[in-house]
Amino acid sequence: MPKVRVRQHVNPLSNKYQTPVQPPKWENIYAQPDQPLHLDIGCARGEFLLSMATLQPNWNFLGLEIREPLVEQANAKVSELGLSNLHYLFCNVNNSLKPLLETFRVGTLQRVTIQFPDPWFKKRQVKRRVVQPELIDTLAAYLIDGGEVFLQSDVEAVAVQMCDRFEAHPAFQKQGAETWLATNPLPVPTEREVSTLSHGEPVYRALFIRC
Repeated sequence: MPKVRVRQHVNPLSNKYQTPVQPPKWENIYAQPDQPLHLDIGCARGEFLLSMATLQPNWNFLGLEIREPLVEQANAKVSELGLSNLHYLFCNVNNSLKPLLETFRVGTLQRVTIQFPDPWFKKRQVKRRVVQPELIDTLAAYLIDGGEVFLQSDVEAVAVQMCDRFEAHPAFQKQGAETWLATNPLPVPTEREVSTLSHGEPVYRALFIRC
């Protein structure tokens, strides 16, 4: 299937994206809806989750993405492969995360990844970044004790801001003594991660535990 050409940047504050998503019935999505859930926020084309879902059939995977054509293409691939533990949703995570998570059984959400989010470099655009205090509050409310949040970016300022906001929340504890993790603790890298490292550029990573 050819890749869909879409806009690289989508403003989550525009009127088009202010209606929260209607959660699906998870029993119609996943073969075993009570399996541990891995949530990938900003999943782009979904290749990372596709590999993860294949490697870890005892987990369910949910990718959230604001660019609808990418979601449609990713779900088409899931159908082609017959995977019953993976789904992608088109939504604005900043207004849809809580309505989605409250429809899962308590204790289902066990792992969250936020990888290479849109950096929104201009000062007036920083408010468009995905990791806002409200998002962290929601994750703290629904992530299981001992659950993981893995963050990475190739823009140091973005990585620092994400970490600062998680560290400021009493429910999360950063892992490791070093500022950044030297390696990815997950078995699958993202396409952006592979590309960045292949050019000899750094990736800034951090792991937080819900405690």
